[in-house]
Amino acid sequence: MASDAHRRLLGSRLAGKLSRYAIGSVVALITSVVVFACLYMLGVGTTVDSVAAFLAGAVPNWILNRRWAWEITGRVEVAREIVGYAIVSVLALLAASAATGWTQDQVQSLPAHHGIRVALVTLSYVAVQAILFAAKFLVYEHWVFAGRSRFRAALRSRRRVWLEARADQRP
Repeated sequence: MASDAHRRLLGSRLAGKLSRYAIGSVVALITSVVVFACLYMLGVGTTVDSVAAFLAGAVPNWILNRRWAWEITGRVEVAREIVGYAIVSVLALLAASAATGWTQDQVQSLPAHHGIRVALVTLSYVAVQAILFAAKFLVYEHWVFAGRSRFRAALRSRRRVWLEARADQRP
């Protein structure tokens, strides 16, 4: 019985979307990690590293999520898609910057010439992304890439009701 439910879930549209989201996230994460580690080895500060790594991963992530995972083509809904994606991304960036900065402070006692500093600070960046993986999926699924905005539809509906009620009051 559980195996039937498990098979249905694995074959569902949501499972496919989640799989494509995971693959896109891995592509973005690999891009980000390479940029972060390279900049960190060059002595750039962790905040700048996090911002540059985020930007390097955000472009492929946006494209893969929108077009491949959620299969959205055509006109971009600026208010929901771009602003929503930006809000989620900025929150993830702030979390990554805080985590990498904290980790950097903790590893100062390690010798600089060993790769352990780079590995630990980079790992803290990866850990934040892993922790936020599910939360970002839920926000993308229910808001950012959810299709037509229910909020705007509700506002249009209220306005229409108000206008019609007002029209009914005229002599």
